[in-house]
Amino acid sequence: MAAFDKLTYTPNEDAEINQWLTTSSRLASSSDEKLLSTLNTHLATRTTLLGSKPSKADVSLYETLAPLVSKWSPEERTGMNGYPNIVRHIDFVQNSPLFGLSVTDKVKVNVDEIVYVKPPVDAKAEKERLKKEKAAAAAAAGGNGQTVLDDRTTKGKETGIVKTLAENAAAAKDAVVAAVAGEGPPDGKPKKEKKEKAPKPQKAPAATAPLSPCLIDLRVGHILKAVKHPEADSLYVSTIAMGDKLGTDDTAEYEGQVVRTVCSGLNGLVPLEEMQGRKVVVVANLKPVKMRGIKSCAMVLAASPRLMEGEEDHHAGPVELVTPPADAIAGERVWFKGWEGEPEGVLNPKKKVWEMIQLGFTTTPELEVAFDAAAVKELSKDGEPSKTGMGKLITMSGGICKVKSLTNGIVR
Repeated sequence: MAAFDKLTYTPNEDAEINQWLTTSSRLASSSDEKLLSTLNTHLATRTTLLGSKPSKADVSLYETLAPLVSKWSPEERTGMNGYPNIVRHIDFVQNSPLFGLSVTDKVKVNVDEIVYVKPPVDAKAEKERLKKEKAAAAAAAGGNGQTVLDDRTTKGKETGIVKTLAENAAAAKDAVVAAVAGEGPPDGKPKKEKKEKAPKPQKAPAATAPLSPCLIDLRVGHILKAVKHPEADSLYVSTIAMGDKLGTDDTAEYEGQVVRTVCSGLNGLVPLEEMQGRKVVVVANLKPVKMRGIKSCAMVLAASPRLMEGEEDHHAGPVELVTPPADAIAGERVWFKGWEGEPEGVLNPKKKVWEMIQLGFTTTPELEVAFDAAAVKELSKDGEPSKTGMGKLITMSGGICKVKSLTNGIVR
């Protein structure tokens, strides 16, 4: 029995399921390229047809398209005009326990075989390009398309104009010499005294926000695509939507969504297929850094075992991604309960805010991610009692962020 058999659906979801069942029937009779393109675009930002909720429509489309996809060439699967999101969906349905399928002859999918990667659109550069085009168009319209011609009637007057200009220049020169010699201006008017400018009042330095985990901008992220870093064996390069507005610095546009590029050292620790299409928690206000030639503009939170005193960290794992609730949406704010507040814009690396606060990130026996205030001594001023207490990592809608199996782990 499939894991989703006990799920309930809203009337809107039922209607959408029926629409996809109809699409599946149409594709069974004819592999319409337009329908395939529509389906591929729909799945670009969704794990399942309903978003993240499995349904019988996913199974129906799998049964219809699996024989077709198995015959597709690499170009048809992941080429410039291919259907990579359909291939990903097929692979997800046949392998995920959510659907409970017993497939003996699975469609073979090589996640490393990517023929074409659509280059992300730099939103800032695109905005600047459109601005220049608009300015050029306005300039052309202002000229009315007319070319200025030589006026032959003035050619006889050119000598006189040059002479007048020379006389004016000589007069100006004499006036400057007289002024330097202290003779005053030629018209005899007294010089105006310059008024001394009052010094501008200095601005008071901005108040420094007290140290708190709320200064870290934690959000729900949706990984739309993850690939291996071409120059680093330990890194993945992920394209993640995290609620940024169009035109935000260090963002691009990918398949209709504003995204950031994020490098993470998870290659060899988390299977690449587990990175695809999943929800994660990201740190969104670290200063961007280049990692082997690729600019990384956020960080994915993951848990690993806590080291014993004196033990060296060999980064051997295991590692588990911090997972928000299934119904959380990309960009939703995440914070530790009891430490609500507004995050900093971009954390100043010199102040080491992230390094100090991260020491309190941990996992509980209930597999919940939490902040242990007692682990961060800097939260208390000199002479004050140390802060204590454990605050769970929750989304704006109240859901708790968890890990799969690690307790008392390090989260970073």
